[in-house]
Amino acid sequence: MSEKSERAARIAELRPGYQADIAAGPDGFFEPRRTTCPWCGSARLTLRLRTTDLLQHKPGRFVLDRCEDCGHTFQNPRLNERGLEFYYRDFYDGLGEKKLGDTFGSRTAMYRGRAESMLAHDPAPKTWLDVGTGHGHFCATARDVLPHTAFDGLDFTDGAELAEREGRVERGYRGDFPGLAPELAGRYDVVSMFHYLEHSTDPDRELRAAHETVRPGGHLLVEVPDPESRYARLLGRWWLPWLQPQHLHFVPVANLRARLRELGFTVVAEQHAEPHDPVDLLAAVWLALDHAAPRDDAPWLPGPPNAARRALRAALLIAGIPALVAGTLLDRFAVRPLSRRLGVSNAYRIVARRD
Repeated sequence: MSEKSERAARIAELRPGYQADIAAGPDGFFEPRRTTCPWCGSARLTLRLRTTDLLQHKPGRFVLDRCEDCGHTFQNPRLNERGLEFYYRDFYDGLGEKKLGDTFGSRTAMYRGRAESMLAHDPAPKTWLDVGTGHGHFCATARDVLPHTAFDGLDFTDGAELAEREGRVERGYRGDFPGLAPELAGRYDVVSMFHYLEHSTDPDRELRAAHETVRPGGHLLVEVPDPESRYARLLGRWWLPWLQPQHLHFVPVANLRARLRELGFTVVAEQHAEPHDPVDLLAAVWLALDHAAPRDDAPWLPGPPNAARRALRAALLIAGIPALVAGTLLDRFAVRPLSRRLGVSNAYRIVARRD
């Protein structure tokens, strides 16, 4: 059986389960709407964004609110445990595992940059824990930069176990980081959270777990989307880092710096240009094209598309190739060198030392 036929058969197998989940209605996927900011407690909330799932196209509508006092942006109402399971299902694993694995595995230059950001602060850490490690691709690349460092990975999916089996990490921990933190207390010279904190239901709890896990004098690396990027306003719902409904919290850099100080860290570096991923315009064009085109087959759809819809989708995506090429060129050669000056960096990175 061909790979295409295998995928079609797998989609057909999964469809009844998805249709049963959808038939129960979307209200069961959400917690009650908050009336106060989860970061500072203020009741001064304003609407920032309404959108849908622009990547998988699973049903549902999502709202991001912004706190007028501290600037924190968060999903409101937030997905509950059942909703998170539904929207994560077949994204990083299952149907999406190969596609995402190939994508993450190809980002070697980005992973090297992340590892190199530690060299000025600790050029030879003995132990490093990567929280939210996925399939461990960062750790595998970081070994080239830090060959004498033992890298462990932690993830709430089976990716951590896969990373250990593939030899990308020495030890793969599967589970909840705050729940595992007492077992790992004071064990690591470096703990990294690369695009992990925004997925957390409680960022403050994750940061406290990091403080427990980093040894005194060790370092914490945090990289997250920057909600203060001008692209976040200019591109609106087509700004890829919104990534609804998976991203639950968007923390302005001043808020994160202040919270780290309160926990007993000293911020020793703040980077904006270095973690910028030059894909904003390309991704916006792709999301808009993919949204306009008829859907590709997926188990959360009532049935597979017919031949006419498949042909129309292919035609629209082919017609959009010039716009995709233009977006790529602008991202990499026009905007990237000026990303910090223009205020469009889509991420920031903080290095903090535990006092």
